[in-house]
Amino acid sequence: MSLSIIIVNYKSEQLIIDSLQSFLPASVIDPEIIIVDNDSGDERLAKLIDAFPQIRLIKMGYNAGFARANNEGIKQSSNEVVLLLNPDTLAPNQAIDRCYTQFSQDKYVACGVQLLNADGSPQISGNYFMKGGLNNLLPLPILGEFLKWLGESFGVKKPNLPDSNAQVEVDWINGAFLMVRKSIIQQAGLLDEDFFLYAEEIEWCSRLRKTGPLCIYGEIKVTHLQGETANENFGSSGKGYYNLYDKKGLQILVSNFLRIRKQFGIAWFLFHLTIYLLEIPVLLLGYLVRQISARKTYSFSMVQGYMANMVRLAALTPRIIRNRPYFYKVL
Repeated sequence: MSLSIIIVNYKSEQLIIDSLQSFLPASVIDPEIIIVDNDSGDERLAKLIDAFPQIRLIKMGYNAGFARANNEGIKQSSNEVVLLLNPDTLAPNQAIDRCYTQFSQDKYVACGVQLLNADGSPQISGNYFMKGGLNNLLPLPILGEFLKWLGESFGVKKPNLPDSNAQVEVDWINGAFLMVRKSIIQQAGLLDEDFFLYAEEIEWCSRLRKTGPLCIYGEIKVTHLQGETANENFGSSGKGYYNLYDKKGLQILVSNFLRIRKQFGIAWFLFHLTIYLLEIPVLLLGYLVRQISARKTYSFSMVQGYMANMVRLAALTPRIIRNRPYFYKVL
């Protein structure tokens, strides 16, 4: 077995240089490095090639997003194991070598590692599926908070693995560091190319998981500067899936609902849509109450942004329900 590392680039050359410098000098497995470029521009790419002339460069010719670019990298890779690695990751202490060595000896079909924030605090790296994808409701600003409180009150198991120092089986793995066997990809299929950004690795892991178990090697640590690339390129802020108010938030909404439709079917999709629409009057009422009480935890522009994004999502609903091939790129 040997390893191909696939990194998708969209105007993130310096992050990639920093990432490669964090692990390549100390690596003993000599991985194949494939950079799939989403039309960043030749001047930007020259900087990357000058720093690491040994890389294989694949040009998509347009901003193809995460799934399509990684799929092209997988198709052109030479080795039995592939690692999908975000540009904004740092992997010192031979983290990738150690993960590959462990993975090559284990039963798992895919694996990840314990991701860390820049300050060394743990970042959610592995997650568990809930019935109907109910954890998709948690990012809602008011109803989501209520559901979290309800779940904690009744002792419902958390849908994620917040921190680990050991080997733990999970249902899906953060796409910032996702190692997979190509023999398994041949069974489960490639990433779904309807996705542009966000949630594609969740849907993919749901198919990978049907072929065997997935795990997080919690003792192996990799730093992930979460959201840095997307936030800079799309003029957004916030980490994870909790920003639902701007253009990036619209992409998150569309991709999450697309995932619910593909993984759980129409009925669950409509259930989630109903709850998200119910959030609008709740959010408006909450805003008025907090204005009166001077607890200004969110602005009216955030309320407006959420409402506008829900209108766009509603317009795409018939297409999502039909589930025919379509590139859901809204950024």
